[in-house]
Amino acid sequence: MLRDRSHKTAAILAAVAVLTVALAATVRAADETNGNPVQAQIDHGKSTYAEKCSHCHGPNMMNSGTITPDLRAFPDDKTRFVTTVKNGKNNKMPPWGDILSDDEIGNLWAFISSRRKP
Repeated sequence: MLRDRSHKTAAILAAVAVLTVALAATVRAADETNGNPVQAQIDHGKSTYAEKCSHCHGPNMMNSGTITPDLRAFPDDKTRFVTTVKNGKNNKMPPWGDILSDDEIGNLWAFISSRRKP
């Protein structure tokens, strides 16, 4: 009898775990499609930043002791940001326009804007 209860408990816990994962995926998908598109952009931008930008600009958007600016202090100027990312800057920052899509650059802007210092 105790063994049956153990198996039932294990089965219930497994079912709860599966439902929890499914619910989390559903919430994340809803968040991206209609729930909170800005947060989805920020999340995608954070991922792109970590992969493509952090090695020069630092994991926290600042890399003291280098020529890279503190991105937390970047002006609230999306056009300037997009132009700089696409075309590069002063032969020190390479152009990313052929590597990153417009959506990826927009997501980067959403991420960096969300971390701007007041």
